[in-house]
Amino acid sequence: MTEAIVPASGVLLGRARVPGFQFPRVVTVRDGVVYDITAKTAPTSRDVCEGADPAGYVKSAPGTAIGPLAQVLENSWAEKTDATQPSLLSPIDLQAVKASGVTFVVSLLERVIEEQARGDKSRADALRQDILTLVGTNLSDLVPGSPAAMKVKESLIAKGVWSQYLEVGIGPDAEIFTKCQPMSSVGYGADVGLHPVSSWNNPEPEVAVVVSSAGTIVGATLGNDVNLRDVEGRSALLLGKAKDNNASASLGPFIRLFDGEFTLETIKSAELTLKVEGEDGFVLDGHSNMSQISRTPESLVAATVGRHHQYPDGLVLYLGTMFAPVKDRDGVGKGFTHKLNDVVSISTPSLGTLSNRVRLSTECPPWTYGSSHLLRDLAKAELL
Repeated sequence: MTEAIVPASGVLLGRARVPGFQFPRVVTVRDGVVYDITAKTAPTSRDVCEGADPAGYVKSAPGTAIGPLAQVLENSWAEKTDATQPSLLSPIDLQAVKASGVTFVVSLLERVIEEQARGDKSRADALRQDILTLVGTNLSDLVPGSPAAMKVKESLIAKGVWSQYLEVGIGPDAEIFTKCQPMSSVGYGADVGLHPVSSWNNPEPEVAVVVSSAGTIVGATLGNDVNLRDVEGRSALLLGKAKDNNASASLGPFIRLFDGEFTLETIKSAELTLKVEGEDGFVLDGHSNMSQISRTPESLVAATVGRHHQYPDGLVLYLGTMFAPVKDRDGVGKGFTHKLNDVVSISTPSLGTLSNRVRLSTECPPWTYGSSHLLRDLAKAELL
């Protein structure tokens, strides 16, 4: 069972609540057991990822067993958590959390539909057909920013269907935005939050790469970039409201660090599966293949960090999704939207499975433990 949630091999880095400690502990998995490897040399996930050889450090770090992996995973579900037992948290801490948008053609077209619908999901189905007819070309063959892409841009402007989403989808510049603040992402088994104003929303299953302050990709994890389609559809200037809410960024279950077996090429060929299971019996299945991304992970990282913008604590970057759910849930033409208590599971063999239950952001546990709290606690424990 745990093999489906956590890869059977690889160097894994995570964080956990451990009884007896006031602050999150840095953990790894060895032979089906979770080990606490917190040390003065690397008391945070950020410190491990900033090291010269993160995978080598985690492999050789001394550790203390805190419990069988299966038990820790079970105790990580929000409704089952026993505070006297260890449970997983998001595997990152002080890193910035960024996301890239409109990196797959399917996602691109759905963003145009949101914009044209002005947040009204009842108009989406008809608009989808109209826009596909107007576009009249296979956008997946275009290299963003290329001369061919610019010709398509000119053609679409002439047809009156150009939009800000097509600009970042096939134009020269990628869309990079802040998904949430450091320390505010949630992990495996946690509740994920929808802003109460939204009535049209969806999960976004993604690979997220972990990047050092030097701009080096050191590993990857799974992410759910929870999205409010109606809010962003009303105006792209509402992106912050659509994307950054309490418990709206999920990552995990672990970071898998790059080593000889797991590399960036593994990520580039990964196939993600999505399952949404509702209390109403509704089941949604989807797939997203990283080979169809229109901008490479390296180019997205380069657009985020470099001489133009620095991240001294490193960052995590959601790479975008090709999956835009359109399966009707409450009637013909009404498309998909979440219902409370949906269980969302995002999987790929090399990274495992990230699962969360959907609630309102106002009902999820409030984010109260920030970077200042962590640093104070580490100082008290003489780990700084």
